[in-house]
Formats: sequence, C-alpha cells, structure tokens
Amino acid sequence: MKQRTSRRAVLAAGAAAVVATALPRRATATTPPVGSRIEPDDLPAREASWYRKLPEKRVECQLCPRACQVADLERGGCGVRENRDGTYVTLVHGAACSVHVDPIEKKPFFHVLPGAKALSFATAGCNVECKFCQNWEISQFRPEQVPAAYLPPEELAGVAKRVGAPLLSATYSEPVVYWEYVRDTALAGRRMGLRMTVVSNGFIQEQPLKDVLPHLVAMKVDLKSFREEFYRELVRGELKPVLKALEVIRAAECWLEIVVLLIPTLNDSEAEVRDLCRWVKTHLGADVPLHFTRFHPTYRLTNLPPTPVASLEQAWNIGKAEGLHYVYVGNLPGHPGEHTVCPACGTQVIRRIGFEVLENKLSKGRCDNCQTAIPGVWS
Repeated sequence: MKQRTSRRAVLAAGAAAVVATALPRRATATTPPVGSRIEPDDLPAREASWYRKLPEKRVECQLCPRACQVADLERGGCGVRENRDGTYVTLVHGAACSVHVDPIEKKPFFHVLPGAKALSFATAGCNVECKFCQNWEISQFRPEQVPAAYLPPEELAGVAKRVGAPLLSATYSEPVVYWEYVRDTALAGRRMGLRMTVVSNGFIQEQPLKDVLPHLVAMKVDLKSFREEFYRELVRGELKPVLKALEVIRAAECWLEIVVLLIPTLNDSEAEVRDLCRWVKTHLGADVPLHFTRFHPTYRLTNLPPTPVASLEQAWNIGKAEGLHYVYVGNLPGHPGEHTVCPACGTQVIRRIGFEVLENKLSKGRCDNCQTAIPGVWS
C-alpha cells in the first residue's frame, strides 16, 4: 500500500536548496522551498519532454499511446499535463505525494539485489483507470487534489543516500505520467551511486521508453491480461502497446520482471494463462521472471472474492510446464512459489516469506550447488 510523504524524512534529509527550471502557475516565477507542501494553485510546472506543437496553440502528447491532442488551457487524459499557450507542461515534476522506504521484494523484484531497500516515490496521476487499482486515491486524482511535498530529483536522491537505500523506485501510481521526474531522478541518483527501478503498467510510446531505459537498472511491468477486451473494459487501455513495450525493455540493458494480478473469472482461465506464458517464452525468453499475484477486492471491483489459492497454483504450474524458468506466486506468504529455484538442479537458491529474504545461496549470481548462472541484478 502507498504511504504519504514523511515530513520527518524530508527534514532529516536536510534543506539543501535546489533550483529547478519551472513555468509558474501564477504570473511570478517561483519554486516551492524543498520539502514544503505544494499549494494547489502553485504546482511546480515545467515544459514536458515528449510532445509536438500543432496549429492554433494545440499540442499532441507523444508520451503514452493515447496521444492526447490538447487545446490551450486544457489537460491530457492523465490530468497532470497542461497546455499553456501552446507549450505543454508537466505539473508533477518534483511533486512527490508518496515517499517510503520499501524492501525491493515488495515491488516485487525477485532478481534485483535481494533484501535491499528502495526509496519508493510517486506523484499523482495515471494514464489508465484500472477498476481494481490499489492506489486509486493518488492515481485517479489530479495533482492539486492530492497533498504533495516538493522534492526535486537531487533532493529525492539525497534522501535515498542518507537512509542507506541503494535503489530508487518510481511506483505506487504510474511513472509514465511523471516520466521526466523519473529520468531526472535516475540521473541524479547515478551521480550518487544509486540505481533507478520502475514499476509501471507499460502503457507508453516506444521513443520515450527508449529515451529513459538507459538510465534504469530494472523495470517491472504489470501485464493486466492477455486479452484486448479486458484492457478495454477494465483498464481503459490497450494490450498491444504494452506487449511492444515488454519487447523493447527486454531488448535493452534493463532487467525485466512481469506481474499478472489474477482476478477470478476475468483473466485467470487456463487458456489465457497458457497463451500468456507461451508469448512470454517466445517473445521475451524463459529467463524473464513472471509473478502471478493474488487479487483482493478494491476500488470499483468489490463484487469478486480474493483469488483462490488453486487458481494461483494452476497458473504457477502452467508457467513451469510451458518452460519458464522463474515463475512466482505473490500475495500468498509462505507458499513455495515465493522461492527462486535453480532451473538446472532444483536447489532453492533464494528462500523468501512475504517480503523477507530468509536465505540466499547465490554466489556471484550463480547457484552454489551446480554453478548455473541465475540471471538478474545481484551486485
């Protein structure tokens, strides 16, 4: 679950002033003090990176597949980008509404620095509307409706450094809508020896994805379903661009993991799970970790029960039967599907319960028993 910005963490991080290039919401050009609450009428606006100008002061967003065409003084579908006199601006660069230190397993990343801490952050906004969203209180609202503190990239990376988190993680809402903030924080973090991870729905155009991937160490994509109908009716998005994004990420030097939230009667059929697993193996390879996680009723989808354990185990077994090397079960603490198993000898090389690593038998990324290389980010 998301956490609100901790003022204690902000104060502990210090008050080093960082001046950001900003387009003011008011007539006077001002930047909020670092760590201060952002007022609704003074959002830290700055020019967006991925858009093109159209006649009559209109713009076309080139960030996500919606490609919103936006008239002057209007916003795109995500609610966090606004056309101001023919210049498209992002209203959330540095507007952190959730900041918290999480174990990296919570994302979940199971092949990235096991047991490491990640400074997780988010802004308001999203480019889809999942009826089962767990963080709808921030993802489905505009930035002026969600309390936030001004934490520019250098300050955010500095907080991570001071709390001893080697990783940054853009998560909770949808990092695509604050993609400039992700990029700039990744760059600031790299200068401090930190690495950036992203948890995303993967609904992004190819060019902005390629522009930022070199600055990321790992990306986890929530693959909502393997059917366009599901995306259309329950997500207000599209499947095809997400599949393309997965292929682009896999082709880059960025570690990829996939999560599928199994929802009873909607995306948990044996046929759909098998088709999905076969696509992953064919297009991405057997070494991409695939997590099947348990659904709990929330937001606008409260009429269904939690995912039966039998459904999760069926998906887990299908994935293994289809030749995927790293298939996991999530939101079911204590299940053997939480462990990482060497595909060569069957040794449990990483044992987990929930978000806690109980045992790690990897040595320089290899199985201690048979020396088989286990792909991931281990050092």
